[in-house]
Amino acid sequence: MRLDDLDPSKNARDHGSGGGRRGFGGGGGGGGLGLLLSFLPMLLGRKMGCGTILLIGGAVLAFMYFGGGAGMLTGGGTQSGGSGDAVAYDTQEERFAGQVLASTEQTWSKLFQANGSRYQPTTINFYQGGVSSNGCGSASSAAGPFYCPADQGIYLDTSFFNELETKMGARGDFAKAYVIAHEVGHHIQTLSGVSRQVRQAQSRASKAEGNALQVRMELQADCYAGVWAAQNADRMEPGDVEEGLTAAHAIGDDTLMRGAGQRPVESMFTHGTSEQRMAWLKKGMQTGDPAACDTFARGAVR
Repeated sequence: MRLDDLDPSKNARDHGSGGGRRGFGGGGGGGGLGLLLSFLPMLLGRKMGCGTILLIGGAVLAFMYFGGGAGMLTGGGTQSGGSGDAVAYDTQEERFAGQVLASTEQTWSKLFQANGSRYQPTTINFYQGGVSSNGCGSASSAAGPFYCPADQGIYLDTSFFNELETKMGARGDFAKAYVIAHEVGHHIQTLSGVSRQVRQAQSRASKAEGNALQVRMELQADCYAGVWAAQNADRMEPGDVEEGLTAAHAIGDDTLMRGAGQRPVESMFTHGTSEQRMAWLKKGMQTGDPAACDTFARGAVR
């Protein structure tokens, strides 16, 4: 993917090395599932009906096409671990991640503006080993990249890119870009209010129902990543689509469970199967339209 002409985003912080706990409260996971992207569901309680799911899906579309009340981000800018120093982007991997983020800022700003809204960008937080987020607890690199809705930040140890390539077989720059664009997709869900509504619904759901809602969240973020790619088709290179689909396949729940020596159990899925993740990423790529990403519609996810 051609991003060399873009300056990296200024919405970045570098937290350096840390010693966060293995796993992530509200994200991450354990064993092979600890490599899943983004956050996992909260502890779940009572049940709910599918009408709640459809209501949430409508809220996404209402925000995207009629405007929404996303608040201004606090902090941000070019801070480094809170010191106020500019992020150095001292590795090629970090610089690439910053360029991807800059591209997502341009893309979503344009899409929001076209529908009468203003896009407030997320901040990418680089760390090594472990990190403590503002509102989502501590995490180690084993949790993989994640998005924290409490501080509206993406957290990334770029060593994950090597793991993506060597352990998961997902090679190429677009596979890495997809990871970041997926996390930005979760930021879109926070701005639209769908993240909050899903967490509220999960608090009234059984564990299996809550997991099913989380799957829809993750698949929508995959679709939003595809929308970003479609909106930047002029930057795509031969093989990029295949790289993205390979990455989506590699992080499907069923594939990760088998890789960890476990039998895939649908009620335990939190991110979707490899086939589902590939399908929704592809849908976003084919349409370039956020409205096509309504994973909460009845019958949208099978």
